[in-house]
Amino acid sequence: MPRIHVCLPAALLVLMVLVMHQHTKAQSAMTPIFALSDSTPTLTLDQFYKIILQNHPVVRQAELLDDVAQQELRLARGSFDPKVVSSFDHKEFQDKTYYSKLDAYLAFPTWFPVNPKLGYQRATGDLVNNEDVISGGEQLYAGVAIPIGKGLFTDERRTAVRQAQAFTSITTAEQVKIINKILLEAAKTYWQWYYAYYQYRLSSQSVAIASEIFSRIKLNMQQGEAAMIDTIQAKITLQSRLVERQEAWLGFQNMGITLSNYMWNEQAEALQLGTAVAPVMTNGDQTFLSTELLQDLVMKAKENHPELVKLSLKLDQLEWERKLAREFLKPQLDLNYSMLSQPTAPHRVDPLNDYKIGLDFSFPIFLRKERSKVALTKLKIDNTQYQQKQSEREIVNEINTTFNELQNTIVILKQQQEVVELYDRLLKSELLNLENGESDLFKINIQQEKLLLSQSKLLKLTADLQKQKALLYWSAGIRNLNSQPD
Repeated sequence: MPRIHVCLPAALLVLMVLVMHQHTKAQSAMTPIFALSDSTPTLTLDQFYKIILQNHPVVRQAELLDDVAQQELRLARGSFDPKVVSSFDHKEFQDKTYYSKLDAYLAFPTWFPVNPKLGYQRATGDLVNNEDVISGGEQLYAGVAIPIGKGLFTDERRTAVRQAQAFTSITTAEQVKIINKILLEAAKTYWQWYYAYYQYRLSSQSVAIASEIFSRIKLNMQQGEAAMIDTIQAKITLQSRLVERQEAWLGFQNMGITLSNYMWNEQAEALQLGTAVAPVMTNGDQTFLSTELLQDLVMKAKENHPELVKLSLKLDQLEWERKLAREFLKPQLDLNYSMLSQPTAPHRVDPLNDYKIGLDFSFPIFLRKERSKVALTKLKIDNTQYQQKQSEREIVNEINTTFNELQNTIVILKQQQEVVELYDRLLKSELLNLENGESDLFKINIQQEKLLLSQSKLLKLTADLQKQKALLYWSAGIRNLNSQPD
């Protein structure tokens, strides 16, 4: 292939010098790609998170869990609502009133094992049972029912309330888990969009350079100062760069559409991200974790990771269930006492002489159902404890592996930056050789292609590093994936 020697016109040499000047350092070679105009609208990761946390349907759906938990707690507390009970029984036959009985009372279930009751009784008729006969036909009573055996320390109502209270905290942990997951996926998508956008800008820069070189060589060929083969080579390079730019544009467009999946307004209407909006990396994004924070992340994960919090609260629920099961091993022994008086003379209350007392007792002989319930609850607790230990180990290991991957990517990123710098120096050397008549467009294109590939890999590593950082915070159960843990 013919070479372009120093006899090339000064315009082409000036072009080569300009290209060489753009690549003086690896960092400066990437600077034009990241340099955005003041009029370019941008979207940072923090701004993206804010939109998601305010309006995303999944986040709003997760917030409904608080309402569900409150209603579950309200449902459990409903067992302690005061209750009005009444029964009326009246019989008439052959012009005779056999009986007319009314019993109405107000019960006050309490948290403590004492259930007060205040009521009114009336019994009249020709054939009222002797035990139902009331002097004066009417009677007021006030009494309590006290469980002496089963139900003294806990019962179904108190256990249900305690479990509902634990469920409230469980739903909070589940809410954090759901929101963390959606933010993690959003962060991954954001950094894929970031890579696609700057890959497109890198491709556009390469098209501009290839187009300028082709125009200059074509002009030189028309003036008889360059060979046809050089024009063909420059045209091939330009067409290749155009294809790469078109592919990069498609990737950027599609990633913008994918990113729009997470964007909603306050009216729950989907938002569409325009192609004019650009992602930017803030100083907070560029802050990498130090090794000193690893143990802090592990400690916070053990204390606050939503999955471990849920398992701990589940153990609390099972512990209350076991206490209730043990309570059923006791005999049923309920003491009932009521003071009696008459509406016509309520001031004449004599609790020592006017009262009604009762004692209810029951006890299963074999206790097979009760003992099985205790054993089954113990097995559930053991199973949950094993699950808790395994989950904690997996979470800690995931934090460590992700941290190692992050540190390794940082090392690779620095090495790739050096690779870009070295390829840039090679391209500069080839341009210098071209000026001295010892190189040609073929070699220039090869070096420029390698530089572009190394720059593209550097972009991808940068995006991967940010995705790993988000994954690290998610692994530790930190809600704000883009900030240092508290």
